Amino acid sequence: MDRRQGRIFDEYLAAAARAGDPRALAALARRWEQRLLRHAYRLTGNIEDARDVAQDAWIDIARGVRRLDDSAAFPAFAFRIVTRRAADFVRRARRARRGAAAFAAEPRPAFDGAEGIETGAASPGLVAAMAALPAEQRAAIALFYQEDMSVAEIAAALGVPAGTVKTRLMAAREKLKAALGVMKESENEQA
Repeated sequence: MDRRQGRIFDEYLAAAARAGDPRALAALARRWEQRLLRHAYRLTGNIEDARDVAQDAWIDIARGVRRLDDSAAFPAFAFRIVTRRAADFVRRARRARRGAAAFAAEPRPAFDGAEGIETGAASPGLVAAMAALPAEQRAAIALFYQEDMSVAEIAAALGVPAGTVKTRLMAAREKLKAALGVMKESENEQA
């Protein structure tokens, strides 16, 4: 099934779920579970936290799908709920920490247990470069390239203006180019 057919099928499932069909909602959950989990992981940086966020988001998605005006808007609707849940999670986590110094001293989350969660990455270098991006830029670039969403859809999913999405994409591209260029230079020096 190509992307266009997949989107049409998702629209059909969203329309059926809006009408109250529990099988359609279950099919949507199966089709979107990994995408939303990847998005939650990009925002939280920890696989266990991402699973919790995605699970909580599905509760909101199931409750809110009946109020969805346009079935074609399901991807943005679902990503936005995950984004909000992840933001709530991060906000609670920050409150639990004792001060900004303790937060800044924490090590960057590792990829342990997260193998395969970022399926669109072609090389370990790209995975590392993406992991080094700030969460907002990582989410924008992944939704654009890995989830094939438009700038408008990303803006709706992340709850920010389209101009902000464009700025995040541009900044992320520049950082990725720089990081991958440095890696390539060091590989050439070693050869």
